[in-house]
Amino acid sequence: TRDWSAEMFESLELEPELFPKTFEGTAVNGTVSDLAAVATGLQAGTPVVGGGGDQAANGVGVGAIEPGVVAVSIGTSGVVFAASATPVVEPEGRLHAFCHALPDTWHLMGVMLSAAGSYRWFKDELAPGLDFADLDQAVSEIRPGADGLVFLPYLTGERTPHPDPEARGAFVGLTVRHGLGHMTRAVMEGVAFGLRDSVDLMARQLDLGEVRVSGGGASSPVWLQVVADVLDRPVRVVGTAESAAHGAAILAAAGTGGFASVAEACNAAVELGDIIEPSSSAAAYDDVYGVYRDLYPALRESFHRLTGLDS
Repeated sequence: TRDWSAEMFESLELEPELFPKTFEGTAVNGTVSDLAAVATGLQAGTPVVGGGGDQAANGVGVGAIEPGVVAVSIGTSGVVFAASATPVVEPEGRLHAFCHALPDTWHLMGVMLSAAGSYRWFKDELAPGLDFADLDQAVSEIRPGADGLVFLPYLTGERTPHPDPEARGAFVGLTVRHGLGHMTRAVMEGVAFGLRDSVDLMARQLDLGEVRVSGGGASSPVWLQVVADVLDRPVRVVGTAESAAHGAAILAAAGTGGFASVAEACNAAVELGDIIEPSSSAAAYDDVYGVYRDLYPALRESFHRLTGLDS
């Protein structure tokens, strides 16, 4: 119904009038007040549209507004997002189903909690004297698979495909022959494997086409190649760095008559960059990904025991 659930209100004994009215993302639902104008510098009377949540707005910002286009955001968390013409529910609840920010459209979303956040942690704690370009160079000197080193990016627990707040990060397979480049590559690959978890689940529910990548992680050409190889799909960079804010602006432009539709606004405003094709290394990742997939169930009990020891 794209509105609050009367059944949920009744089940939870909540009063519907306590909740705000719902609006579509392109609907004008008010104007900037005099008080808000003083606080923000915006002109009083400026129309305010519904907008969207961060990932729905990001989906608009990269043009993932119709079935087929997949938005992959490599920010602090990692998100895989695809629009659908009807509500779609993943049977085990590992993917999240929501209303999209444009009318009569829904989306599925998979979320890993620590994507670029894992990489930032690694750099800050284990390579503080290096910049990201140095780490890219170190990774480029190591072959795919990091010579048998695998990183689990569960530094803050996990959501997709393992909804487990007690999941923990790990380097598995570490030996004396592994160095900084191996560990850096393992982090990049581990995050890419986490994204593949969501893509593979989503592909069972929807027909997936072009993958469009945004977020801080998209600034690394080396990491983009890893993602393309692990997913074994071409990936395309989006030209706008702050794609969620860009999506909100697109919704505002469409909602206030600047464009006839969100699709028209996206065609005019979404900048698409280069396509990164999977390399000959893509096939080599299948075996490594298989090991990665086996590690969480093998270590789950130990993760939970360690949580009890965490002071």
